[in-house]
Amino acid sequence: MKQVLFSICIAALLWFLMFSPYTRDWVNFWASMSFSAIILSILAGKFHPQWTLDISIGWKTVCLGILIAVALWCVFWLGDKVTSFLFAFARPQVDLIYSLKDGENKWLLAALLFIIIGPAEEVFWRGYIQRVLSDRWSPNIGFVFTTLFYALVHIWSFNFMLIMAALVVGIAWGLLYRFYPKQLSAIMLSHALWDVAVFVLFPI
Repeated sequence: MKQVLFSICIAALLWFLMFSPYTRDWVNFWASMSFSAIILSILAGKFHPQWTLDISIGWKTVCLGILIAVALWCVFWLGDKVTSFLFAFARPQVDLIYSLKDGENKWLLAALLFIIIGPAEEVFWRGYIQRVLSDRWSPNIGFVFTTLFYALVHIWSFNFMLIMAALVVGIAWGLLYRFYPKQLSAIMLSHALWDVAVFVLFPI
């Protein structure tokens, strides 16, 4: 458990550096996000290399990954309409998130999101943290605490919509891993595809 707590603290520190108004001007967000994702995947590989046992490749994996990504995009599209109608602050906060890609090469961002950031986050949060907590206590406790940790590391942004977005996708991917741990590959693919769709190809 010391390794898990250490790893979560590292994730919180990295996300603080990226999102905090006190430090975010020091770094390029996308370079920092890619670096952070690599660090997290290294921690997962060092402390819980067994996550690789949940990896499988096949057409069913690809189809499931695409289906999950499409479903999540639709949920966020609907959620944007509802929250924008109900809360005056919602859309401006969403626009702040999208401002992170201003001036960046969108195809480079797509490559980083698809190849590094999306898959690495799933390896760390679901393949490592959720799996270890589930084995240590129970699958339900592993799911709940991992989902909360995943959402809370985004608190440094002080952006309610971003925190809620992290909570929603954390619940979705966490539940999928809770009941289908052998589908980690599909969850990784869905995260990568959803990232590219929502940030680059089909912004909401």
